[in-house]
Amino acid sequence: MVAPSGGPIVITADTSVENLHWLRAAYPAALISAIAPEPLRAKFASRFGARLADDAVYGLARAAPSLSARTVLNRDQALILAGIASITVGALVFQPTLASRLFVGFLSLGFAGGIMFRALLAWFGSTARQATACPVSCDASLPVYTILVPMYGEANVLPRLIRSLLLLDYPHDRLDIKLIVEADDFETAELADAMVDRGPFEVIRVPPGRPRTKPRACNYGFKFARGEFTVIYDAEDRPERDQLRKAVALFRTGPRDIACLQARLNFYNADENWLTRLFALDYALWFDVLLPGLERLGVPMPLGGTSNHFRTSVLRKMGAWDPFNVTEDADLGVRMAQLGKRVAMLDSTTFEEAPTHLHAWLKQRSRWLKGYMQTWLVHMRDPRELRRRSGWHGFFGFQLFIGGSVVMALANPLLWLVFLLSSPWHATLPDLASDRIALAVSLAGLVSGNAVMIWLALIAPRRRGWSGFAPYGLTVTLYWALISIAAYRGLWQLATRPFHWDKTAHGISRHGRVRS
Repeated sequence: MVAPSGGPIVITADTSVENLHWLRAAYPAALISAIAPEPLRAKFASRFGARLADDAVYGLARAAPSLSARTVLNRDQALILAGIASITVGALVFQPTLASRLFVGFLSLGFAGGIMFRALLAWFGSTARQATACPVSCDASLPVYTILVPMYGEANVLPRLIRSLLLLDYPHDRLDIKLIVEADDFETAELADAMVDRGPFEVIRVPPGRPRTKPRACNYGFKFARGEFTVIYDAEDRPERDQLRKAVALFRTGPRDIACLQARLNFYNADENWLTRLFALDYALWFDVLLPGLERLGVPMPLGGTSNHFRTSVLRKMGAWDPFNVTEDADLGVRMAQLGKRVAMLDSTTFEEAPTHLHAWLKQRSRWLKGYMQTWLVHMRDPRELRRRSGWHGFFGFQLFIGGSVVMALANPLLWLVFLLSSPWHATLPDLASDRIALAVSLAGLVSGNAVMIWLALIAPRRRGWSGFAPYGLTVTLYWALISIAAYRGLWQLATRPFHWDKTAHGISRHGRVRS
Protein backbone atom coordinates (compact mmCIF):
# COMPACT_ATOMS: atom_id res chain seq x y z
CA MET A 1 0.00 0.00 0.00
CA VAL A 2 1.19 3.52 -0.83
CA ALA A 3 0.28 6.74 0.94
CA PRO A 4 -0.71 9.89 -1.02
CA SER A 5 2.75 11.27 -0.25
CA GLY A 6 4.31 8.32 -2.07
CA GLY A 7 5.57 6.55 1.04
CA PRO A 8 4.33 3.22 2.40
CA ILE A 9 1.34 2.81 4.69
CA VAL A 10 2.10 0.98 7.93
CA ILE A 11 -0.91 -0.46 9.75
CA THR A 12 -0.46 -1.19 13.44
CA ALA A 13 -2.62 -2.21 16.36
CA ASP A 14 0.11 -1.29 18.86
CA THR A 15 -0.19 2.42 19.57
CA SER A 16 2.24 2.41 22.49
CA VAL A 17 4.74 5.25 22.57
CA GLU A 18 7.66 2.84 22.19
CA ASN A 19 6.19 1.19 19.09
CA LEU A 20 5.20 4.46 17.40
CA HIS A 21 8.68 5.92 17.95
CA TRP A 22 10.23 2.77 16.50
CA LEU A 23 7.93 2.82 13.44
CA ARG A 24 8.62 6.49 12.74
CA ALA A 25 12.36 5.88 12.97
CA ALA A 26 12.22 2.76 10.81
CA TYR A 27 9.80 4.18 8.21
CA PRO A 28 10.24 7.98 8.24
CA ALA A 29 8.27 8.48 5.01
CA ALA A 30 5.42 6.18 5.98
CA LEU A 31 1.86 7.00 6.89
CA ILE A 32 1.20 5.19 10.15
CA SER A 33 -2.41 4.10 10.52
CA ALA A 34 -3.90 2.56 13.66
CA ILE A 35 -6.46 -0.22 13.52
CA ALA A 36 -8.39 -2.07 16.20
CA PRO A 37 -6.39 -5.10 17.31
CA GLU A 38 -9.11 -7.74 17.01
CA PRO A 39 -9.77 -7.52 13.24
CA LEU A 40 -6.06 -7.20 12.52
CA ARG A 41 -5.30 -10.24 14.69
CA ALA A 42 -8.06 -12.23 13.04
CA LYS A 43 -6.75 -11.46 9.54
CA PHE A 44 -3.20 -12.19 10.62
CA ALA A 45 -4.17 -15.50 12.21
CA SER A 46 -6.26 -16.63 9.23
CA ARG A 47 -3.43 -15.92 6.80
CA PHE A 48 -0.41 -16.97 8.85
CA GLY A 49 -1.95 -19.25 11.49
CA ALA A 50 -0.18 -22.43 10.36
CA ARG A 51 3.17 -20.66 10.25
CA LEU A 52 2.62 -19.12 13.67
CA ALA A 53 1.67 -22.50 15.15
CA ASP A 54 4.76 -24.11 13.64
CA ASP A 55 7.00 -21.33 14.92
CA ALA A 56 5.49 -21.62 18.41
CA VAL A 57 6.79 -25.20 18.50
CA TYR A 58 10.01 -25.15 16.50
CA GLY A 59 11.10 -21.51 16.52
CA LEU A 60 13.69 -21.88 19.28
CA ALA A 61 14.82 -25.34 18.09
CA ARG A 62 15.56 -23.89 14.63
CA ALA A 63 17.19 -20.67 15.84
CA ALA A 64 19.26 -22.19 18.66
CA PRO A 65 19.06 -26.01 18.61
CA SER A 66 21.59 -26.35 21.42
CA LEU A 67 19.21 -24.47 23.75
CA SER A 68 16.14 -26.55 22.96
CA ALA A 69 15.03 -29.49 25.10
CA ARG A 70 13.62 -31.16 21.99
CA THR A 71 16.66 -33.46 22.19
CA VAL A 72 16.82 -34.98 25.66
CA LEU A 73 20.47 -36.12 25.43
CA ASN A 74 22.88 -35.11 22.72
CA ARG A 75 25.49 -37.52 21.42
CA ASP A 76 28.26 -36.49 23.81
CA GLN A 77 25.97 -36.64 26.84
CA ALA A 78 24.72 -40.08 25.86
CA LEU A 79 28.31 -41.35 25.52
CA ILE A 80 29.32 -39.88 28.88
CA LEU A 81 26.27 -41.39 30.57
CA ALA A 82 26.98 -44.79 29.02
CA GLY A 83 30.63 -44.57 30.14
CA ILE A 84 29.67 -43.69 33.72
CA ALA A 85 27.17 -46.55 33.81
CA SER A 86 29.77 -49.03 32.50
CA ILE A 87 32.41 -47.93 35.01
CA THR A 88 29.91 -48.09 37.87
CA VAL A 89 28.76 -51.61 36.98
CA GLY A 90 32.35 -52.79 36.57
CA ALA A 91 33.39 -51.30 39.90
CA LEU A 92 30.44 -52.88 41.71
CA VAL A 93 31.36 -56.27 40.26
CA PHE A 94 35.13 -56.20 40.93
CA GLN A 95 35.45 -53.79 43.89
CA PRO A 96 32.00 -53.72 45.52
CA THR A 97 33.11 -52.32 48.90
CA LEU A 98 35.19 -49.49 47.46
CA ALA A 99 32.57 -48.73 44.82
CA SER A 100 29.81 -48.60 47.43
CA ARG A 101 31.80 -46.22 49.60
CA LEU A 102 32.60 -43.95 46.66
CA PHE A 103 28.95 -44.02 45.64
CA VAL A 104 27.82 -43.05 49.14
CA GLY A 105 30.53 -40.40 49.27
CA PHE A 106 29.42 -38.77 46.01
CA LEU A 107 25.78 -38.88 47.08
CA SER A 108 26.60 -37.33 50.44
CA LEU A 109 28.77 -34.67 48.82
CA GLY A 110 26.03 -33.73 46.35
CA PHE A 111 23.36 -33.72 49.04
CA ALA A 112 25.45 -31.66 51.45
CA GLY A 113 26.57 -29.27 48.71
CA GLY A 114 22.99 -28.51 47.69
CA ILE A 115 21.87 -28.05 51.29
CA MET A 116 24.81 -25.83 52.25
CA PHE A 117 24.31 -23.67 49.16
CA ARG A 118 20.67 -23.17 50.17
CA ALA A 119 21.82 -22.15 53.63
CA LEU A 120 24.20 -19.65 52.06
CA LEU A 121 21.41 -18.28 49.87
CA ALA A 122 19.15 -18.01 52.90
CA TRP A 123 21.80 -15.92 54.66
CA PHE A 124 22.22 -13.55 51.72
CA GLY A 125 18.52 -13.56 50.83
CA SER A 126 17.43 -12.73 54.38
CA THR A 127 19.76 -9.75 54.52
CA ALA A 128 19.22 -8.56 50.95
CA ARG A 129 17.77 -5.10 50.48
CA GLN A 130 14.66 -5.35 48.32
CA ALA A 131 14.81 -3.05 45.30
CA THR A 132 11.60 -1.06 45.33
CA ALA A 133 10.08 1.80 43.41
CA CYS A 134 6.96 3.76 44.17
CA PRO A 135 4.12 2.56 41.93
CA VAL A 136 3.57 4.87 38.95
CA SER A 137 0.63 7.11 39.84
CA CYS A 138 0.24 9.04 36.58
CA ASP A 139 -2.03 7.04 34.28
CA ALA A 140 -0.99 9.04 31.22
CA SER A 141 2.60 7.82 31.55
CA LEU A 142 1.71 4.12 31.80
CA PRO A 143 2.56 1.91 28.80
CA VAL A 144 0.43 -0.81 27.26
CA TYR A 145 0.86 -3.95 29.35
CA THR A 146 0.23 -7.42 27.88
CA ILE A 147 -1.11 -10.14 30.18
CA LEU A 148 -0.87 -13.72 28.90
CA VAL A 149 -3.15 -16.24 30.59
CA PRO A 150 -2.71 -19.77 29.16
CA MET A 151 -5.62 -22.04 30.07
CA TYR A 152 -6.68 -25.61 29.47
CA GLY A 153 -9.79 -27.06 31.09
CA GLU A 154 -10.13 -23.94 33.26
CA ALA A 155 -13.82 -23.05 32.73
CA ASN A 156 -14.54 -23.54 36.44
CA VAL A 157 -12.05 -20.85 37.53
CA LEU A 158 -12.44 -18.44 34.61
CA PRO A 159 -15.08 -16.16 36.24
CA ARG A 160 -12.86 -15.72 39.31
CA LEU A 161 -9.87 -15.02 37.06
CA ILE A 162 -11.79 -12.30 35.22
CA ARG A 163 -12.67 -10.65 38.53
CA SER A 164 -9.04 -10.76 39.70
CA LEU A 165 -7.73 -9.20 36.49
CA LEU A 166 -10.37 -6.46 36.50
CA LEU A 167 -9.35 -5.56 40.05
CA LEU A 168 -5.83 -4.70 38.90
CA ASP A 169 -5.09 -1.03 39.50
CA TYR A 170 -4.19 -0.26 35.88
CA PRO A 171 -6.09 1.69 33.20
CA HIS A 172 -8.14 -0.73 31.15
CA ASP A 173 -7.29 1.09 27.93
CA ARG A 174 -3.61 0.26 28.59
CA LEU A 175 -4.23 -3.45 29.21
CA ASP A 176 -3.84 -6.09 26.52
CA ILE A 177 -5.14 -9.30 28.12
CA LYS A 178 -4.84 -12.48 26.08
CA LEU A 179 -6.94 -15.43 27.26
CA ILE A 180 -5.09 -18.26 25.52
CA VAL A 181 -7.13 -21.45 25.10
CA GLU A 182 -6.65 -24.66 23.17
CA ALA A 183 -8.85 -24.79 20.09
CA ASP A 184 -10.46 -28.07 21.18
CA ASP A 185 -11.16 -26.89 24.74
CA PHE A 186 -14.64 -25.83 23.75
CA GLU A 187 -16.05 -25.22 27.22
CA THR A 188 -13.29 -22.83 28.30
CA ALA A 189 -13.22 -21.10 24.91
CA GLU A 190 -16.98 -20.51 24.81
CA LEU A 191 -17.04 -19.11 28.33
CA ALA A 192 -14.05 -16.88 27.52
CA ASP A 193 -15.86 -15.58 24.43
CA ALA A 194 -18.85 -14.72 26.59
CA MET A 195 -16.70 -12.65 28.95
CA VAL A 196 -14.63 -10.56 26.54
CA ASP A 197 -17.10 -7.67 26.74
CA ARG A 198 -16.36 -7.21 30.44
CA GLY A 199 -12.95 -5.69 29.87
CA PRO A 200 -9.84 -5.52 27.65
CA PHE A 201 -9.89 -9.25 26.90
CA GLU A 202 -9.03 -11.06 23.72
CA VAL A 203 -9.44 -14.80 23.22
CA ILE A 204 -6.58 -16.53 21.37
CA ARG A 205 -7.29 -20.07 20.15
CA VAL A 206 -4.17 -22.21 19.85
CA PRO A 207 -4.37 -24.63 16.90
CA PRO A 208 -4.03 -28.34 17.75
CA GLY A 209 -0.48 -29.59 17.91
CA ARG A 210 2.23 -31.29 19.92
CA PRO A 211 3.68 -31.00 22.40
CA ARG A 212 0.60 -29.76 24.22
CA THR A 213 2.39 -27.66 26.81
CA LYS A 214 1.92 -24.31 28.47
CA PRO A 215 5.01 -22.76 26.80
CA ARG A 216 3.71 -23.74 23.35
CA ALA A 217 0.44 -21.94 24.08
CA CYS A 218 2.33 -18.92 25.45
CA ASN A 219 4.54 -18.76 22.36
CA TYR A 220 1.49 -18.70 20.11
CA GLY A 221 -0.36 -16.07 22.14
CA PHE A 222 2.79 -13.97 22.50
CA LYS A 223 2.84 -13.43 18.73
CA PHE A 224 -0.09 -11.04 19.22
CA ALA A 225 1.28 -9.18 22.26
CA ARG A 226 1.07 -5.38 21.93
CA GLY A 227 2.49 -4.24 25.25
CA GLU A 228 5.83 -2.70 26.09
CA PHE A 229 5.88 -5.18 28.98
CA THR A 230 4.44 -8.67 29.21
CA VAL A 231 3.43 -10.72 32.23
CA ILE A 232 2.20 -14.30 32.44
CA TYR A 233 -0.46 -15.35 34.95
CA ASP A 234 -2.03 -18.73 35.60
CA ALA A 235 -5.80 -19.15 35.56
CA GLU A 236 -6.14 -19.31 39.35
CA ASP A 237 -3.81 -16.39 40.10
CA ARG A 238 -4.71 -13.42 42.28
CA PRO A 239 -1.99 -10.78 41.90
CA GLU A 240 -1.85 -7.84 44.28
CA ARG A 241 -3.69 -4.89 42.77
CA ASP A 242 -0.70 -2.57 42.28
CA GLN A 243 1.64 -5.21 40.86
CA LEU A 244 1.72 -3.85 37.31
CA ARG A 245 2.36 -0.27 38.47
CA LYS A 246 5.20 -1.50 40.67
CA ALA A 247 6.69 -3.43 37.76
CA VAL A 248 6.58 -0.41 35.44
CA ALA A 249 8.24 1.76 38.08
CA LEU A 250 11.04 -0.75 38.72
CA PHE A 251 11.66 -1.32 35.00
CA ARG A 252 11.95 2.44 34.49
CA THR A 253 14.14 3.22 37.50
CA GLY A 254 16.22 0.03 37.67
CA PRO A 255 19.28 -0.92 35.61
CA ARG A 256 18.61 -1.36 31.89
CA ASP A 257 19.99 -4.91 31.94
CA ILE A 258 16.99 -6.05 34.02
CA ALA A 259 14.95 -8.02 31.48
CA CYS A 260 12.54 -9.70 33.87
CA LEU A 261 10.96 -9.11 37.26
CA GLN A 262 9.80 -12.10 39.30
CA ALA A 263 6.94 -11.43 41.70
CA ARG A 264 6.74 -13.49 44.86
CA LEU A 265 4.32 -16.41 44.84
CA ASN A 266 2.34 -18.01 47.63
CA PHE A 267 -1.06 -19.53 48.30
CA TYR A 268 -4.45 -18.20 49.36
CA ASN A 269 -5.39 -21.66 50.69
CA ALA A 270 -2.16 -22.20 52.62
CA ASP A 271 -3.90 -23.23 55.85
CA GLU A 272 -6.18 -25.87 54.33
CA ASN A 273 -4.26 -28.99 55.41
CA TRP A 274 -0.79 -30.30 56.22
CA LEU A 275 0.23 -30.56 52.57
CA THR A 276 -0.77 -27.00 51.70
CA ARG A 277 1.00 -25.68 54.81
CA LEU A 278 4.25 -27.42 53.88
CA PHE A 279 3.88 -26.27 50.29
CA ALA A 280 3.38 -22.69 51.53
CA LEU A 281 6.55 -23.00 53.64
CA ASP A 282 8.34 -24.31 50.56
CA TYR A 283 7.17 -21.33 48.49
CA ALA A 284 7.98 -18.85 51.27
CA LEU A 285 11.52 -20.21 51.41
CA TRP A 286 11.88 -20.23 47.63
CA PHE A 287 10.48 -16.80 46.70
CA ASP A 288 11.10 -14.80 49.88
CA VAL A 289 14.58 -16.09 50.72
CA LEU A 290 16.37 -18.26 48.14
CA LEU A 291 15.62 -16.33 44.95
CA PRO A 292 16.59 -12.99 46.55
CA GLY A 293 19.82 -14.74 47.55
CA LEU A 294 20.45 -15.79 43.94
CA GLU A 295 19.78 -12.23 42.81
CA ARG A 296 22.24 -10.81 45.32
CA LEU A 297 24.97 -13.29 44.31
CA GLY A 298 24.36 -12.79 40.59
CA VAL A 299 23.58 -16.47 39.98
CA PRO A 300 21.18 -17.49 37.14
CA MET A 301 17.69 -17.40 38.61
CA PRO A 302 15.07 -20.01 37.62
CA LEU A 303 11.79 -18.17 37.19
CA GLY A 304 8.55 -19.25 38.80
CA GLY A 305 5.81 -20.48 36.50
CA THR A 306 3.76 -17.31 36.80
CA SER A 307 4.00 -13.57 37.51
CA ASN A 308 7.14 -13.15 35.38
CA HIS A 309 7.18 -9.58 34.05
CA PHE A 310 9.27 -9.14 30.87
CA ARG A 311 10.47 -6.40 28.62
CA THR A 312 8.58 -7.56 25.54
CA SER A 313 11.37 -6.63 23.12
CA VAL A 314 13.93 -8.74 25.02
CA LEU A 315 11.60 -11.73 25.23
CA ARG A 316 11.06 -11.61 21.46
CA LYS A 317 14.80 -11.48 20.76
CA MET A 318 15.32 -14.53 22.98
CA GLY A 319 12.81 -16.63 21.08
CA ALA A 320 10.41 -16.70 24.05
CA TRP A 321 9.77 -20.06 25.73
CA ASP A 322 10.97 -23.57 24.94
CA PRO A 323 7.80 -25.63 24.29
CA PHE A 324 9.68 -28.90 24.92
CA ASN A 325 10.81 -27.93 28.43
CA VAL A 326 8.18 -28.58 31.10
CA THR A 327 9.77 -25.95 33.37
CA GLU A 328 10.06 -23.38 30.62
CA ASP A 329 10.28 -20.69 33.29
CA ALA A 330 13.45 -22.09 34.90
CA ASP A 331 15.08 -22.52 31.49
CA LEU A 332 14.22 -18.97 30.45
CA GLY A 333 15.83 -17.51 33.57
CA VAL A 334 19.08 -19.37 32.84
CA ARG A 335 19.02 -18.31 29.18
CA MET A 336 18.60 -14.68 30.22
CA ALA A 337 21.67 -14.90 32.45
CA GLN A 338 23.71 -16.34 29.58
CA LEU A 339 22.71 -13.38 27.39
CA GLY A 340 23.88 -10.92 30.02
CA LYS A 341 20.36 -10.03 31.20
CA ARG A 342 19.28 -9.85 34.82
CA VAL A 343 16.25 -11.11 36.68
CA ALA A 344 15.23 -9.07 39.72
CA MET A 345 12.68 -9.77 42.41
CA LEU A 346 9.52 -7.65 42.48
CA ASP A 347 8.20 -6.72 45.90
CA SER A 348 4.67 -7.90 45.19
CA THR A 349 2.88 -11.20 45.73
CA THR A 350 0.63 -13.27 43.51
CA PHE A 351 -1.52 -15.76 45.37
CA GLU A 352 -2.25 -19.14 43.82
CA GLU A 353 -4.14 -22.28 44.75
CA ALA A 354 -1.99 -24.97 46.35
CA PRO A 355 -2.83 -28.58 45.43
CA THR A 356 -4.89 -29.97 48.28
CA HIS A 357 -4.46 -33.68 47.49
CA LEU A 358 -1.26 -35.71 47.34
CA HIS A 359 -1.89 -37.04 43.83
CA ALA A 360 -2.24 -33.53 42.36
CA TRP A 361 0.79 -32.27 44.28
CA LEU A 362 2.86 -35.27 43.17
CA LYS A 363 2.05 -34.68 39.50
CA GLN A 364 2.98 -31.02 39.74
CA ARG A 365 6.24 -31.58 41.62
CA SER A 366 7.24 -34.45 39.29
CA ARG A 367 6.84 -32.13 36.32
CA TRP A 368 8.94 -29.45 37.99
CA LEU A 369 11.78 -31.81 38.81
CA LYS A 370 11.66 -33.38 35.35
CA GLY A 371 11.94 -29.88 33.92
CA TYR A 372 14.93 -29.11 36.15
CA MET A 373 16.57 -32.24 34.75
CA GLN A 374 15.83 -31.02 31.22
CA THR A 375 17.18 -27.56 32.02
CA TRP A 376 20.40 -28.94 33.48
CA LEU A 377 20.97 -31.24 30.51
CA VAL A 378 20.31 -28.44 27.99
CA HIS A 379 22.69 -25.92 29.53
CA MET A 380 25.39 -28.51 30.26
CA ARG A 381 25.71 -29.48 26.59
CA ASP A 382 28.51 -26.94 26.41
CA PRO A 383 29.87 -26.39 29.94
CA ARG A 384 32.63 -24.07 28.73
CA GLU A 385 30.12 -21.78 27.06
CA LEU A 386 27.94 -21.76 30.17
CA ARG A 387 30.96 -20.81 32.28
CA ARG A 388 32.07 -18.14 29.81
CA ARG A 389 28.66 -16.50 29.66
CA SER A 390 27.69 -16.73 33.34
CA GLY A 391 31.11 -16.63 35.02
CA TRP A 392 32.50 -19.09 37.53
CA HIS A 393 30.06 -18.01 40.25
CA GLY A 394 27.11 -18.43 37.90
CA PHE A 395 28.41 -21.78 36.67
CA PHE A 396 28.81 -23.28 40.13
CA GLY A 397 25.60 -21.64 41.34
CA PHE A 398 23.77 -23.31 38.45
CA GLN A 399 25.23 -26.71 39.41
CA LEU A 400 24.33 -26.34 43.08
CA PHE A 401 20.86 -24.84 42.66
CA ILE A 402 19.45 -26.46 39.51
CA GLY A 403 21.48 -29.67 39.56
CA GLY A 404 21.57 -29.70 43.35
CA SER A 405 17.78 -29.60 43.65
CA VAL A 406 17.58 -32.80 41.62
CA VAL A 407 20.52 -34.52 43.33
CA MET A 408 19.16 -33.72 46.79
CA ALA A 409 15.77 -35.16 45.96
CA LEU A 410 17.23 -38.33 44.42
CA ALA A 411 19.96 -38.85 47.03
CA ASN A 412 17.89 -38.36 50.18
CA PRO A 413 16.16 -41.78 50.24
CA LEU A 414 19.34 -43.57 49.12
CA LEU A 415 21.29 -42.10 52.03
CA TRP A 416 18.54 -43.16 54.41
CA LEU A 417 18.72 -46.67 52.94
CA VAL A 418 22.50 -46.83 53.32
CA PHE A 419 22.23 -45.61 56.90
CA LEU A 420 19.61 -48.24 57.79
CA LEU A 421 21.49 -51.09 56.09
CA SER A 422 24.81 -50.03 57.65
CA SER A 423 23.47 -49.57 61.16
CA PRO A 424 24.97 -51.82 63.86
CA TRP A 425 21.54 -53.21 64.71
CA HIS A 426 21.03 -54.42 61.11
CA ALA A 427 22.32 -57.99 60.98
CA THR A 428 22.06 -58.86 57.29
CA LEU A 429 25.42 -57.44 56.23
CA PRO A 430 28.34 -59.91 56.41
CA ASP A 431 30.92 -57.47 57.77
CA LEU A 432 29.50 -54.66 59.86
CA ALA A 433 32.90 -53.19 60.67
CA SER A 434 33.75 -52.67 57.00
CA ASP A 435 30.65 -50.51 56.59
CA ARG A 436 31.35 -48.10 59.42
CA ILE A 437 32.72 -45.60 56.94
CA ALA A 438 29.52 -45.73 54.89
CA LEU A 439 27.52 -45.46 58.09
CA ALA A 440 29.47 -42.43 59.29
CA VAL A 441 29.28 -40.65 55.93
CA SER A 442 25.56 -41.26 55.43
CA LEU A 443 24.79 -40.37 59.05
CA ALA A 444 26.74 -37.11 58.84
CA GLY A 445 25.01 -36.16 55.62
CA LEU A 446 21.56 -37.05 56.88
CA VAL A 447 21.85 -35.35 60.25
CA SER A 448 23.41 -32.14 58.97
CA GLY A 449 21.28 -32.01 55.81
CA ASN A 450 17.96 -32.63 57.52
CA ALA A 451 18.86 -30.23 60.35
CA VAL A 452 19.49 -27.47 57.81
CA MET A 453 16.26 -28.29 55.95
CA ILE A 454 14.29 -28.00 59.19
CA TRP A 455 16.04 -24.72 60.03
CA LEU A 456 15.22 -23.30 56.59
CA ALA A 457 11.59 -24.37 56.92
CA LEU A 458 11.37 -22.71 60.34
CA ILE A 459 12.74 -19.36 59.16
CA ALA A 460 10.82 -19.33 55.86
CA PRO A 461 7.49 -17.93 57.16
CA ARG A 462 9.00 -15.07 59.18
CA ARG A 463 8.83 -12.47 56.41
CA ARG A 464 5.11 -13.05 56.02
CA GLY A 465 4.41 -13.12 59.73
CA TRP A 466 3.14 -16.69 59.54
CA SER A 467 4.34 -17.64 63.02
CA GLY A 468 1.61 -20.27 63.30
CA PHE A 469 3.11 -22.14 60.35
CA ALA A 470 6.61 -22.43 61.83
CA PRO A 471 5.96 -25.61 63.91
CA TYR A 472 5.02 -27.45 60.72
CA GLY A 473 8.62 -26.97 59.62
CA LEU A 474 9.57 -29.71 62.06
CA THR A 475 7.84 -32.19 59.72
CA VAL A 476 9.79 -31.11 56.64
CA THR A 477 11.70 -34.42 56.59
CA LEU A 478 8.47 -36.21 55.68
CA TYR A 479 7.73 -33.55 53.05
CA TRP A 480 11.17 -34.14 51.54
CA ALA A 481 10.42 -37.86 51.35
CA LEU A 482 7.46 -36.95 49.13
CA ILE A 483 9.71 -34.72 47.02
CA SER A 484 12.02 -37.70 46.50
CA ILE A 485 9.10 -39.81 45.28
CA ALA A 486 8.24 -37.02 42.85
CA ALA A 487 11.87 -36.85 41.68
CA TYR A 488 12.00 -40.54 40.79
CA ARG A 489 8.64 -40.23 39.04
CA GLY A 490 10.03 -37.27 37.09
CA LEU A 491 13.19 -39.21 36.20
CA TRP A 492 11.07 -42.08 34.88
CA GLN A 493 8.99 -39.67 32.80
CA LEU A 494 12.15 -38.02 31.44
CA ALA A 495 13.11 -41.41 30.00
CA THR A 496 9.64 -42.40 28.81
CA ARG A 497 7.54 -39.22 28.27
CA PRO A 498 9.93 -36.25 28.33
CA PHE A 499 7.46 -33.68 26.93
CA HIS A 500 4.34 -34.83 28.74
CA TRP A 501 2.70 -32.01 30.71
CA ASP A 502 1.04 -33.21 33.91
CA LYS A 503 -1.80 -30.72 34.18
CA THR A 504 -2.69 -29.40 37.64
CA ALA A 505 -6.42 -29.12 38.26
CA HIS A 506 -7.55 -25.80 39.75
CA GLY A 507 -10.66 -24.64 41.54
CA ILE A 508 -10.52 -27.55 44.00
CA SER A 509 -9.84 -25.68 47.22
CA ARG A 510 -12.67 -24.69 49.56
CA HIS A 511 -10.78 -21.61 50.63
CA GLY A 512 -11.10 -18.30 48.88
CA ARG A 513 -9.57 -15.93 51.40
CA VAL A 514 -6.29 -14.29 50.45
CA ARG A 515 -3.58 -14.35 53.11
CA SER A 516 -1.54 -11.19 53.21
